[in-house]
Amino acid sequence: MRLAVVLVLMLLPGILAAQDSSAATSSEEESFRVYTEAPRLFLNARRLRLLKRERERESIRWQQFELLMTGGAAMPEPGFANALFYRVTGDAQAARRAIEWALTSDADIRQQAIVYDWCSDALTAPQSESLRAKLTQSLERTAQAADLPTVRSRALAAIALAGEDADLAERVLRGIVLEWWRSSVSQDLKRGRVPFQPDDTLALLELLHATRDNLKIDLRDSAPRFFKNLPAFELLRHYPSPWPAAENEYRIPMYSGKRDPDIRQSVLARAAELALVAYDANATEHQFVQGWLIHDRFLMRSPFGIPYEFLWANPYQPGLSYSHMPLSFHDPEKEGGVLLARSTWDEDASWFGYVDGQIQSFTQGRRTELSLEALEQPLRLGSIAVTSRLDLTVGPEAPEMFYFIGLKPRASYEVEVEGEEKREEQADAGGILALKLPLRAEKPVRIRVRPRSSNHK
Repeated sequence: MRLAVVLVLMLLPGILAAQDSSAATSSEEESFRVYTEAPRLFLNARRLRLLKRERERESIRWQQFELLMTGGAAMPEPGFANALFYRVTGDAQAARRAIEWALTSDADIRQQAIVYDWCSDALTAPQSESLRAKLTQSLERTAQAADLPTVRSRALAAIALAGEDADLAERVLRGIVLEWWRSSVSQDLKRGRVPFQPDDTLALLELLHATRDNLKIDLRDSAPRFFKNLPAFELLRHYPSPWPAAENEYRIPMYSGKRDPDIRQSVLARAAELALVAYDANATEHQFVQGWLIHDRFLMRSPFGIPYEFLWANPYQPGLSYSHMPLSFHDPEKEGGVLLARSTWDEDASWFGYVDGQIQSFTQGRRTELSLEALEQPLRLGSIAVTSRLDLTVGPEAPEMFYFIGLKPRASYEVEVEGEEKREEQADAGGILALKLPLRAEKPVRIRVRPRSSNHK
C-alpha cells in the first residue's frame, strides 16, 4: 500500500504536466480565423434554403414580410429588413435601399455589418470601400466596450470584414471569445452573476450563432448551467395574459413601472426565443420553447417584428407542449435572486415574479408590484407558496414547498417545526430559502437567523 502511494506521488507531476500540455494544445488548435464565405451572418446554407422555401410556398410569414417590403412600409431596422429581403429574392432595389441606409447611418454597427455581409455582391467598389472603412472605424471606436449588444455588434462587424481583413477579424474575435467571454462574462455566469439584462438575450443569441457558424466555437460550453436554465426562465418570466395589439397578440415579459408594456421588449423576447430554438432544436428544453412559439396568434406581423419572425422561425420543427414544463423556476445560484411561478399554464393563471429584488404578482389580468411586507401573508400558486414571514402556522392543506424571500444571501438559519428537532438551512445566493414542509397537522414553523448573522430585514 505504501509503495503504491509513493509511486502515485512520483507520477503525479508528470500526469499534471501532461494534462497542462493537452489543454495548451487544445487551446492552440482552436482557430479564430474565419474561412466561411458570405453570407457569413446567420444565413448559413441550411437556413437560406429554408427561407427560400418559405417564399416558394408563400407561407404566412413570407406573405406578411413581402407585403410590408413591397408596400413601402417604414421599417424600424431598414438595413436589416432590406438586406434580408434582397438575400431571399435578389431584388436589386432592396439591396440599393439597404446599402444607401448603411452608408448614411453611423449609429448601428450591427445593421451595417449585416448589409455589408448580405449585400456584398451588390456593392460597387467605392461603396464597399466606404462601408468597410465605417466598420473598421467602428471597431476601433468600440474597442473598450464591454456591454453585450456592442460586443455582439463588434463580432458581427469582424466576421463581415473577414474576407478583406482576416488579421483584423481574427484579432477582434480572439479578444471577444478569450478575454471578454471566457475570462469575464462566462465566469460571472458560473458564479450566478448575469452581467446583462433579459432584453439583451437576442444579442446573446446572435453572438452565439455568429461564432458557431464561423469559428465552430459553442460559447455555451463555458457556462452550461446558465444556458440549461435559460429556456425555463424565458418562458416563465412572461405574464400569463397576452396583450392584444392591432397586428397580433404579444406575450409580455416582466417589466417595472406604472405604464403599458413596451411592445419592443416583447418583440425582442420572442425573437430571442426563435433564435434559441434555431441554435439547438434537439434540446428538450428548446423543444418546449418551440411548443410555446408555434401558435400563429403570436406570429409577429409588425414592421419591427416580421423580419425576425421570418428569419428565425421554423414552422416545420415539431415542438413539445410547454404545458408539461414545471410551473416554477428557482435558481439558487443567481445573485439578486430569481423565483418565477404560475398556478397553471392557462392564460387566466396567477403569476409571481421575484427577480433581482423586484417583486410582482399578476392575477385576474392585473399586474401588481409588491413589497416584502405585502408577502407576510403567504401567496400560494399551485404546489408552492411564497412568503417573507418567518413565523407561520402550516397545516396539511398547505403546499409542500415554501419559498421564504428577502433573507440574507447565503446566511444560515435555524428552522424549528413544533415537535421536530431543529435543523439548520442556508439561504441561497439571492436570499431565498426553499423548504419542503409536508405536515399532517397544523404546526407552527419558526425560522431564526443564527446568532453569528444579522437579521434579514
